Amino acid sequence: MAESKQILERAKSEGRLKLLEHESLKLCEIYGLPVARYGLATSEEEAVALASDIGFPVVLKVVSPDISHKSDVGGVILGVKSLEEVRKAYSTIMSNVSTRSPGSRVNGVLVQSMAQQDLEVIVGGIRDKVFGPVVMFGLGGVFVEVLKDVSFRVAPLTEADVDDMIREIKGYKVLEGFRGSPPRDIESLKKIIMGLATMISELSEIEAVDLNPVILYPRGRGALIVDARIILGG
Repeated sequence: MAESKQILERAKSEGRLKLLEHESLKLCEIYGLPVARYGLATSEEEAVALASDIGFPVVLKVVSPDISHKSDVGGVILGVKSLEEVRKAYSTIMSNVSTRSPGSRVNGVLVQSMAQQDLEVIVGGIRDKVFGPVVMFGLGGVFVEVLKDVSFRVAPLTEADVDDMIREIKGYKVLEGFRGSPPRDIESLKKIIMGLATMISELSEIEAVDLNPVILYPRGRGALIVDARIILGG
């Protein structure tokens, strides 16, 4: 896992405790987690080339260690559907950031496939001072925000642990198929939970991981991580 260590060491050498978005997605890939296709562009031409390779529609997001809320500074543009729109979106983002967040360091613009919407779930992890690495799972949206319908386990995990985590949330019936909604690809979900547990267990530098949202498709169609946030310990 030399590449994962390089990512973490680069962040620390630059005084960052939060990985940049493309770094977080790369770490997920290293651990075999499925992420929406992406690339980092540092010019309009690179953005166009990436979008051509990824396929439309795409989303463009500013990548900066100094900007936490990208949308607030006009740093996110969704639903980009053509090469001309990519050029315009890249230019607009750079202009917005320069105007609304002057002085912020900009590493480039993330070009990412817009995942087809479906059931959203959340997978996360923290390094607890008492228990060590702890993994969390829950359904997205109102389930986690209002109902706090989540489950926790101390990592590393067994397959039985992951099964129990998934089954014990109150909204489990939604995953099985409910009122016309199809059963979800629970096997893909299990692999994501297990992979995150392995990541946070092996990389002691990681303080917290938040994969949100993870789009969980009907059985046999897999899952995709759309956003990944990784925080390092001080």
